[in-house]
Order: sequence, then structure tokens, then C-alpha cells
Amino acid sequence: MIGFFQRYVLHNFGLKVLSLLLAAGLWFLISPDEQSAEVAVRAPIVFQHVPSQLEISSEMIPEAQIRVRGPERVIRQLQANEIHAEIELAGVRPGERTFDLTSQQVRHPRDVTIVQVVPSQLHLAFDTRMTREVEIHPRVTGNFADGQQIVKVDADPPRITITGPRHHVEKIDAATTDPIDATGTRGSAVFNTNVYVADPLVQVVQTTSISVTVLVQKVGSSTTH
Repeated sequence: MIGFFQRYVLHNFGLKVLSLLLAAGLWFLISPDEQSAEVAVRAPIVFQHVPSQLEISSEMIPEAQIRVRGPERVIRQLQANEIHAEIELAGVRPGERTFDLTSQQVRHPRDVTIVQVVPSQLHLAFDTRMTREVEIHPRVTGNFADGQQIVKVDADPPRITITGPRHHVEKIDAATTDPIDATGTRGSAVFNTNVYVADPLVQVVQTTSISVTVLVQKVGSSTTH
């Protein structure tokens, strides 16, 4: 019995104790990280294979709130840009359509699982893209000397190209400049400003600075100069 004890227990006893301590330390180091944890991540919705002449005409496109579960070590290191939802738009036509938003549409690290996706459905409106030119209407205000008033306003360029969903573009009569305060102007003055379109779904094709010439004269005087 003593021989057995000396041979199998005391033989390389120091190494065995060291191995046991290392194993225990490694277990304590890894064990907490392997506990399951959950976190909710706000993630973008990526639209894939959008037809070339199609526009999303919904004004609000929400982000997805995605709850994921995995080892605490992975969850703690998880970055928001590692998760996103994808919706396939190939073959979509103008009109309204509802898409299911499930775990199958979510791209995520392999060490985590998807618990919940909110919203579970996404309702979108689509329209064909339209591009056209519209006039620029400067917004000019100011206080002037007695008998003086604005008699002429010119924008350079006078028109600008806009693009967006057809039904939105068709409703735009003109683009507008930022407000111009011409107070104290006598005769002709030039102001540099920017142009914008009120509809958030309609874009200016090429943004550029607008030169607005304002002519102030006495009421009843000639506008030529």
C-alpha cells in the first residue's frame, strides 16, 4: 500500500501540484467568460441589389433593435458595426411592400445567436427615380431708406437640377435659397448663399453656391442701371 502511494501519488508530486494549480487557475479565468449574456444592439438595415431606377419613398426608415445572446466574453467585446440586418430588393417594383425582418436577415458574429429582432416587419414605399430642373426662388428681406424698395432679384444660376422619387419631385415647384438680409442696400448688391429643397427625399444633384443680385431703388424709378 505504501509502495503504491509512493509510486502513484508522491512520484513527481511537485509537478502534479503545479499542474493542478494551473488547471484551477485556467478554469477560474475562463469560467466567468463562458456564462451566457444578452445585449440589445441598434443596427442599420442594409438594402441589397436596389434596382437602378428605383427610389425608397418612405420618409422614415427605422434601425433594427437586435437582441443577441452569447458567451459573456464575446458579448462584452461585441461592436455595433459587427451586426446589421439585410433586405433583398432585387425585382422590387414601385408601390408599397412589407418585408419580414427575422434572424435569417441578420448578419452577426458566429459566436452569438439572435434572440429577437424589432421591428419584425418593415413596410416600405417605392417609386421610380425622376430628375428635372426647377427654378431658384431667392428669399430676400430687409429694411431700406424711405422710398426705397426691392425692385429686382436675380439668381445665378437661375435653375437647379433635383432628383428623387417621382411623386415627390413632381410636387416641387421651385428650390429656395437661405434667407438673405439686404438691409441698407442701395442700388445693386450681390449675395452668395445656398439653395435647398424642403422635401427631405428630394436631393440637389450638384450643390453649388448661388449668387443673388438684389436691386434696390426708389419707388417709381427706373430698374435699368
